[in-house]
Amino acid sequence: MVLRFCKIRRSQLEHLRLWRMSSDVTRFMFTDPDITIEGQNKWYEGILADHSRMDWVINVDGRDMGVVNLYDIDPTNRRCFWAYYLGEAEARGRRIGTSVELNLLDYVFRRLHLHKLCGDVFEWNDFVVKTHQKYGSRIEGRFREHIWKSGEYHNVIRVGILAQEWEHQVRGKFDYSRAEIEEWEEKTARLVTSREQQFRAGQV
Repeated sequence: MVLRFCKIRRSQLEHLRLWRMSSDVTRFMFTDPDITIEGQNKWYEGILADHSRMDWVINVDGRDMGVVNLYDIDPTNRRCFWAYYLGEAEARGRRIGTSVELNLLDYVFRRLHLHKLCGDVFEWNDFVVKTHQKYGSRIEGRFREHIWKSGEYHNVIRVGILAQEWEHQVRGKFDYSRAEIEEWEEKTARLVTSREQQFRAGQV
């Protein structure tokens, strides 16, 4: 399997818009958006300008299969959140999610040098919660009746993993396809600069 994380291009927006409104994707998400073409274009302009997030299309063997992103990137506290989805049905059940998760963990801790990676998952999505635990994340909280969706409130589980946990307990333990990850150069440079400043100030 040839796996790539490619920065989102404008030419891919319509494909992503349809994915994001499909029931196979939205059932796992916190929102059920009705996205217009104009709204999708505004979203794209927003992610280009927002230094607190990085978004990629998941490409497998030359075909776009889903989206993965980092968001709420906090250079001061060196933490962020992440999420992903597979938009193509044929991508599911092929361990693509495993490779996406492990590549992202390695990228966050060894390339971006962040200290912590977090994620939020519906409590009923037990498979994903256990998958995160398998790859080193710990349950850090349970938010009761946190999301209103489909006519009812849902509990949300917060998971998190620290850089040292990845380095000493998880990295090298699992086999997975290594991804080629396209850099968000300016955003990455800002994180590296922030970390260097913290080193000089004795904060790291």
